[in-house]
Amino acid sequence: MSKIDSFEDLFVYQKAREFSRKIAKRIKELPESEKFKLKDQMTRARRSITNNIAEGYGRFHYQENIQYCRQSRGSICEVVDDLIECFEENYIDENKCRSLKDEAYSLMKILNKYIAYLQRAKKEFLKGE
Repeated sequence: MSKIDSFEDLFVYQKAREFSRKIAKRIKELPESEKFKLKDQMTRARRSITNNIAEGYGRFHYQENIQYCRQSRGSICEVVDDLIECFEENYIDENKCRSLKDEAYSLMKILNKYIAYLQRAKKEFLKGE
């Protein structure tokens, strides 16, 4: 296992950055009429995914980190909903939508495993007190 010196070393953060970049690319392809609507919403949601992982890592207690990871998970779901909207508005095709949704759900599984790790670490920490 690699040494973790910062949130940037976390596998979940790295995968979230990759996903975020893919969503950013799709956002640029949306019509200008969506600039202050869907583009803005998707931008905030995709940034929230990595922002919350980073902020949670910087918190002092395990439970705070877990809560920020849960916020990140919610933001992944927001992006999925926005992808569905993009598909329904014919901004992306079905294959691209499915591919990005699959990646989002895969990222959520990785995030869930990180949350489970934090919950176990919290229990171990509390035993040692």
